[in-house]
Amino acid sequence: MKGKTSRREFISVGSMAGAGVFAGISLPLAGEFRSFDYSFSSGAAVSLKPRYYRWHVNQGQEWIEANTGHASLEWTLPLSQTAIVLVDVWQRHYIKDPEERAEIIINSRLIPLLTAARKAGIRVIHAPSPEVAVTHKNWVKYQSREQVFPKADDWPPADFRSSSGQYSQFAMPAEPMEKVRQKMPPLTFHPKVLPLEGEPVVANGAELHEYLKRNKLLFLLYAGFNTNACIINRDYGTIRMRDRGYRIILVRDCTTGMESKDTQATLAQTNGAILFLEMFGCFTVASDEIISGIKS
Repeated sequence: MKGKTSRREFISVGSMAGAGVFAGISLPLAGEFRSFDYSFSSGAAVSLKPRYYRWHVNQGQEWIEANTGHASLEWTLPLSQTAIVLVDVWQRHYIKDPEERAEIIINSRLIPLLTAARKAGIRVIHAPSPEVAVTHKNWVKYQSREQVFPKADDWPPADFRSSSGQYSQFAMPAEPMEKVRQKMPPLTFHPKVLPLEGEPVVANGAELHEYLKRNKLLFLLYAGFNTNACIINRDYGTIRMRDRGYRIILVRDCTTGMESKDTQATLAQTNGAILFLEMFGCFTVASDEIISGIKS
């Protein structure tokens, strides 16, 4: 019909430059290469090739999922505006497999990364969950405990939230092993990734944002656990901080997720969470890339 444009015709002539538009990020168009330089001519920097998932296709290709794929950019980030955010790097996990994977990652990749970053002057920010953060002397205390642990709103009703009373039929089934989990030692910082003197500990996204604002930080390198849980879902995690306007770069070999019996062999949940971030406005790099890319 004249004057009408099909959905396919519309996206072929007016499509967004990838999912980065959701976060206000202008990514290269199909077939275009762009080099980003944020070094601002002074100070130490780190050169990276952030990877993202390109929703576009090359000219002449059919615009189908099979013709999309990963792409990389070239960035030079000023160390003065870059920070590493450590999400929930705890001393234990109640499930054996992710605990063992995390231990390997901490020893073989995260510690070397933190050693190089601290030496270069990259800020390290610890985000270990509100309950853990408020126990540490480095807690920034930009909020009161009442603000960190606010009272629940009156809607949904308290009984609904707790699946009690008339809503008890909607409760999750009781798990006998939950009593065992509750008797485990309280979560705390991993003994090899303790906050050093002067390294901030934040309890939530509001405190992280305030610290970044006060220190003029823009580029956030994320590491920690679990990829498909806290890395994505915490209010100081990748998605919420992306939505606040920061450039989010996950260190993809410094994280692991919680897998199912069907995904454990291939780490499909971990890899899927990484891909999700790359598809929707975030980027990823490898730890050795950061270490080798630091320039004094």
